[in-house]
Amino acid sequence: MRCSILHECQGRIRVHVMQPHMSLYEADMLEYYLRSKPFVRSVKVYERTGDAVINYKGSRAEVITALAKFSYADKAAQALVPEHTCRQLDREFEDKLFNSIVKRFVKKLLPAPVRFALSVINAAGYVREALASLRKGKLEVAVLDASAITVSLVRGDQKTASSVMFMLGLGELLEEWTRKRSVDELASVLSLGIDKVWLHKPDGDVLVSLNEINAGDELVVRTGSMIPLDGVVISGEAAVNQSSLTGESLPVHKNEGSYVYAGTVVEDGSVILRVDKTSGSGKYDRIVKMIEESEKLKSAAESRASTLADKLVPYCFGGTILTYLLTKNIERAVSILMVDFSCALKLAMPISFITAMRECGEKGITVKGGKFLEAIADADTIVFDKTGTLSHSTPRVAKVIPFGGNDESEMLRLAACLEEHYPHSIANAVVEEARQRGLEHEERHSTVEYVVAHGISSNIDGKKAVIGSCHFVFEDECCTVPEEEQEKFETLPDEYSLLYLAVGGELSAVICIEDPLREEAREVISSLRDLGIKNLVMMTGDSERTARSVAKAVGIDDFHYEVLPEDKAAFIKDEHKCGRKVIMIGDGVNDSPALSEADAGIAISSGAAIAKEIADITISADDLFCLLTLKRISDSLMKRIDRNYHVIIGFNSGLMLMGATGLITPTLSALLHNSSTILIAASSMKNYLGSEEDEQDDH
Repeated sequence: MRCSILHECQGRIRVHVMQPHMSLYEADMLEYYLRSKPFVRSVKVYERTGDAVINYKGSRAEVITALAKFSYADKAAQALVPEHTCRQLDREFEDKLFNSIVKRFVKKLLPAPVRFALSVINAAGYVREALASLRKGKLEVAVLDASAITVSLVRGDQKTASSVMFMLGLGELLEEWTRKRSVDELASVLSLGIDKVWLHKPDGDVLVSLNEINAGDELVVRTGSMIPLDGVVISGEAAVNQSSLTGESLPVHKNEGSYVYAGTVVEDGSVILRVDKTSGSGKYDRIVKMIEESEKLKSAAESRASTLADKLVPYCFGGTILTYLLTKNIERAVSILMVDFSCALKLAMPISFITAMRECGEKGITVKGGKFLEAIADADTIVFDKTGTLSHSTPRVAKVIPFGGNDESEMLRLAACLEEHYPHSIANAVVEEARQRGLEHEERHSTVEYVVAHGISSNIDGKKAVIGSCHFVFEDECCTVPEEEQEKFETLPDEYSLLYLAVGGELSAVICIEDPLREEAREVISSLRDLGIKNLVMMTGDSERTARSVAKAVGIDDFHYEVLPEDKAAFIKDEHKCGRKVIMIGDGVNDSPALSEADAGIAISSGAAIAKEIADITISADDLFCLLTLKRISDSLMKRIDRNYHVIIGFNSGLMLMGATGLITPTLSALLHNSSTILIAASSMKNYLGSEEDEQDDH
C-alpha cells in the first residue's frame, strides 16, 4: 500500500493513504490489521481523510514495513475484521448530528411566519407525548418539556421554543447514539472467537481450523467448551448454558434432536452436533436483542438518575405556579419551565458509564454492563482462585514420575491423549509437554467423562483410566499404589502441584506441574488494599501445604484449601449474608458457580469458555495490573457520577432561583440550561485515567 508521512515524533506517526476514497470497510481492515501487530500500541484510521494515526513501540521501520505490505486483497487481513464494528454506526449518527445542526441554521434564514409555523408543527410531537403521559396519570418530564414549549409559542417567543426543541432533540440523539454504541460494542465482545474445533470422523476426532468447517460436518463439543456453530445434536447429551443468547440463568438440557446455538457453552456432558449454518445464523443479532431486553446495562446509579429526573417534575411545576402567584409575572414563571433536571441527568449518567466501559476495553478489560463497574467500586472483598489467576495461566510439566514399571514417555503420551479435550491450564501444560517432546498421541480411549474440579475418566484398551487430583484418584476412584513403590509415593516432591494418572485401578504415573506465581501478584495484592479492598481471600483445590506457601508469597492472610466449586460459591453466599460486596476472580470450569454468585465475576481471558461466558468482566491474561486499572476506573466513575449529581442539581436549581427573581429571562434560562447539559455530557466523555502509554510506564 502506498502512503505518505504527514507527521511523526518518537513513538507516533500520522500517514495518509494514497487513494482517492476510503470506504468504511477499508478503514476497518487497515485499523484491525495494524492493531494485530505486536509493536502497535494503538491506532485510529479516519476514513473521511484517509489518514491513520499510529502509536507504536520499538522500531519505526517495523511500522513502515507493515504499511508497505498491507493490501485490501489480503485474505488474512480481511479475516481480522469482526462481523460488526462501530464505524458504520458512528458515521450514521455523525451525519444525523450534522444534518440537525444544518437544519437549525437554515431555519433561521426563513421568514418569521414560516419559522413559527414549523415550530408549531414540531411542538405537536412533544404535546402528544405529554398528553400520553397525563392519560397514564403520570406527571413526567415530557409534560414539563411540552409545557415550556407551548407557553413559549403562546407568548410568541418562537426563538425560545425552537431552542428548547433543538436541545431536546440533540439530547435524545446523543443518548440514542451512546446507547446503541454500547450495545454494539458489547455484542461484538460477546461474539464468537474460536479458532480450533474438534471434527468428528469415523477413525477419530481431529482438531481443525474453524474456517475449514462446512454445513453438514460433525463436531464434538465437551464440558467447558463453547459451541462454535449452530447445529443439531446427533449424539450425546449435555447441559448447555445459553445465558449469552436468552438471558436464562439455568443450563438447558440438550440431547439427540435438540438444536444448539453458536456462542453457548457446554456446562456438563458432551455432544456430537451436525453443523447447520457455518455463519452462526444471526448470533450477533440475537445477542443485541438479549442486551436490549435485559437490564444488564443499567446500574443502580443510572436508574436513580432516571427516577430522580421524573420525581423532580412536580417540584418544577410547583415552583412555576408559586412564582406566578407571588409575582404575577408570566416571564419569571416561564423561566423556571425552561429548566429541568432530566436532560443532564438522563444524558450524563449513561455517557459516564459508557466512557468507563470503553476505556476499560482500551486497556484489555471487557465489561458486560455498567452495574458491574458500580459493584467493583463498592466491593470490600475479593476472592482469588489460584491456578491461572495468582499463578501464570501457562504452567508447565516439571517432571513425570512413572509407577508400576511404566515408561515415562508412554505415560505422558497417555495423559496428553486424555487431557487435550479440556480447556484448563494444567491440561494445556500436559499437552504442550507432550508436543515439545515430539510424542504423538492418537485417540486410544473411549468416551471421555470430565468430573468438574476432580479429573477425567475414560477407558483404555478395556481398562478404566483416570487422571486428576489425589482425592479423585484415590478416594473417589479407590485406586491403589503399587506396594513396592509406597516409599517412592510418600516422598514425592513438595514444590509441585501433582497430577495422578491411574490405569486399571493402580497408579501409573505422577505428573509434577510447575505452577509459577505471577511476578506482579504481591504488588497487586498490596495495591488493592491501598485502594480500599479490606478482605483478600485465596481459594484453591490444592493441598494445605501448597496453599499456605502461595498465600504467604503473595501476601494474602485468609486462604482456603482443597475446596470444591460449590465451596467457593457457598463462601461468597456467606459473605453476602454478612453484608459484604464480593468480587470473584477465576479462570476455570470449576470457578463458574462462584463467578455467577459474586456481585462481579472476573474471568482471565485465557481461561475456560464457560468461565468467560458466565463472568461479568474479562481481563487480559498478560498481568494482574488490569485489576488495579479496573478498580481505579470504577472508583473514578462513581466520583464523577456523584459530582455530576451535585453540579446538575445545584446549577439548575440556581437557574430556577434566578429566573424566579427576574435576574435572567426565559431565553437566557433555556440557553444556560441547555449549554450546561452539553458541557456536562462532554465532560462525562473524558477518560478517567491517563493514556495507555502512561499506564504502562507506571508499571
